[in-house]
Amino acid sequence: MNRRPSPALRRILGIDPGLRITGFGVLDLRGNALAYVTSGCIRATGTSLPIRLGVIVRDLAQVIAEQNPTEVAIERVFVNVNPNTTLLLGQARGAAIAAAVIAGLPVSEYTAGQVKQAVAGVGRAPKAQVQEMVRRLLLLPGRPAVDAADALAAAICHAHASTGVGALTQRSARAGRVRPAA
Repeated sequence: MNRRPSPALRRILGIDPGLRITGFGVLDLRGNALAYVTSGCIRATGTSLPIRLGVIVRDLAQVIAEQNPTEVAIERVFVNVNPNTTLLLGQARGAAIAAAVIAGLPVSEYTAGQVKQAVAGVGRAPKAQVQEMVRRLLLLPGRPAVDAADALAAAICHAHASTGVGALTQRSARAGRVRPAA
């Protein structure tokens, strides 16, 4: 009898960075099956930027220590109408990446469009649609908070990108051989 070993469990931490609220979501991936673990929001209070960034690093380090993810998916910063807002958001994102890297975790980055496309099938899906699709995909009893839903969506996007057809496309592109679909 030829038995295949069960696929390794991967635990993905998705992060939706923000200076006031940073969403996080943790999923287990075994083969192609996703399972919800936990999600929530880190509320960075304080009047100074360094204090807020410190809260993000500290609290994400705690989530990492408690949940033991094997990899991290984070949303890339988009260019905002206000360049100052974009720079501040980039600093929150840097703090989140630093927490993951300090823990020795690999970090993958995805644009908001890629994340929305992965969960809703539309790169410009509204927040409510992302929340609802995350709820459906993970069989949750209710919609997660907006920032937690975005973080879970980043984790789902990473899971899809690293398994099945998404993984084949990535490997072919890395090898310099992008093959057209038959």
